[in-house]
Amino acid sequence: MKNIIKYGVPALAATAIASPAFAQEAAADAVGGGTAYILNTLLFLMGGFLVMWMAAGFAMLEAGLVRAKNTSTQCLKNIGLYSIAGLMFWVIGYNIAYPGFDGPGLFGMAGTIYPMQGVGEADLETGYSVASDWFFQMVFCATTASIVSGTLAERIKIVPFFIFVTVLTGIIYPVVVSWEWGGGYLDAAWGFSDFAGSTLVHSTGGWAALVGALILGPRLGRYGADGSINVFPGTNIPLATLGTFILWLGWFGFNGASQLAMGTVGDVSDVSKIFVNTNMAAAAGVVVAIIATQLRYGKADVTMALNGALAGLVAITAEPLAPTVGHSIIIGAVGGLLPVIFVPILDKLKIDDVVGAIPVHLVAGIWGTLIVPWTGDATFVGQLVGVLLTMVWVSVASGIVWFILKATIGLRPSAEVETAGLDIHEIGVEAYPGLANQN
Repeated sequence: MKNIIKYGVPALAATAIASPAFAQEAAADAVGGGTAYILNTLLFLMGGFLVMWMAAGFAMLEAGLVRAKNTSTQCLKNIGLYSIAGLMFWVIGYNIAYPGFDGPGLFGMAGTIYPMQGVGEADLETGYSVASDWFFQMVFCATTASIVSGTLAERIKIVPFFIFVTVLTGIIYPVVVSWEWGGGYLDAAWGFSDFAGSTLVHSTGGWAALVGALILGPRLGRYGADGSINVFPGTNIPLATLGTFILWLGWFGFNGASQLAMGTVGDVSDVSKIFVNTNMAAAAGVVVAIIATQLRYGKADVTMALNGALAGLVAITAEPLAPTVGHSIIIGAVGGLLPVIFVPILDKLKIDDVVGAIPVHLVAGIWGTLIVPWTGDATFVGQLVGVLLTMVWVSVASGIVWFILKATIGLRPSAEVETAGLDIHEIGVEAYPGLANQN
């Protein structure tokens, strides 16, 4: 999702000058500068509001998979984190993510709050509205924080969670983005490729969630002293299913609009191909998760099927354009199998991940990133360096923030509050009045 090169008008003009034959073809396939500006901007806006709608998907998925006594808290966390992400990405995040310098830098800063064009103004040289670009980038930032919310559900206080989100969206995530989409170290030195964010968005959120889960600890009663695992069923599976379908829909904006241009016939064709590959990867993830749980447990697991869809989507996100449909099905199928494998592993390690976000976003994100060289223009070494550098930065930075919060204001509520439910004590609003104490 690099926003420094690929926006139709300037790039198209330069290529046409270099190649007379291409200039003739481009004249037939490309629209004029003003029209390209409109179409590119429209793609950003449509993709942006679809990705924004994913915030609702995360909220509904998490609200359905937590217990009744914690539902309102998850809803507050999701609308809060989206809003914090928007503010922090405007104040500082964008200018870290897109520093505007060339070379293999690890850290950069543009130095100003992101400017918007004036009323009625349009700089056709950019090939797109700068406001549409900022909005599209911002909703990706918010997605990263949503991943952390689900993993740490039911046993973290609101205030420390929101403080962590502030740092994650303002600094930690933008630094990772700068290395690839901002033209920084991974892009310049290693040729790292992550089309729409399997690592930059999903694994970043996954590492932050994993470190948080290790420091926070599991929910009370989740794991017995004898090694037993106590299952805490979600309150509303239909709501979780709706959330998954909303996320699936939003992913067409997530991946499709990351083409970043719609001013030529080729760009529109590529967006269409991305839609198909994205859909088929998710479908394969669902089918494999159903089959795998049926074979392993003797019955299909609906929550694994939901996570199979999301893992397939995460896996194809690193490169949704280059693969054939067959490739996409295989990539998504492997992604859908990963939650079935890794959820039990996390339980054995007593790592409590309420919604399965670590296997879905972290593990499937790594898989999707490492498989890019199979079909895309990247090397395995470059992709591995990107995965490892992201792991080190996000884990260390997140760990520092989590430890500081734990040592100062504390992360967990008291045992009495956690047992009674966060809804009553943290925010004073029950999602299901009279039902919270039933589970």
